[in-house]
Amino acid sequence: MKVVVRKKGENPEIPVVIGTEFIKLESALKLANAVPSGGQAKVLIQEGEAKVNGEVCLMRGKKLYPGDRFEFMGQKYLVCIHAPV
Repeated sequence: MKVVVRKKGENPEIPVVIGTEFIKLESALKLANAVPSGGQAKVLIQEGEAKVNGEVCLMRGKKLYPGDRFEFMGQKYLVCIHAPV
C-alpha cells in the first residue's frame, strides 16, 4: 500500500490520461470534464482562464505532451500516458 501525504487544503493534480503523442489544450479541458463543450473551452481559453506549465495560455490549439501541467478554474491537471500510482 502506498501512502501519499498532502498538506491540508492542497489541491492535488488530476491526471489526464492520453493515448496519443499529444493533446490540444481545448481537448484536454473536455477530456478532464472541466468544460461541457469545445465552444465554452474556446471562449474561456481566449479570456485567459487557462495556464499551461504555470503561464497563461491563450492558444486553444496549444499541444500538451505527457508531463505537461495545466490549470483551469483553480484546479490543476497533469497530462500523462497512464494513470499515476
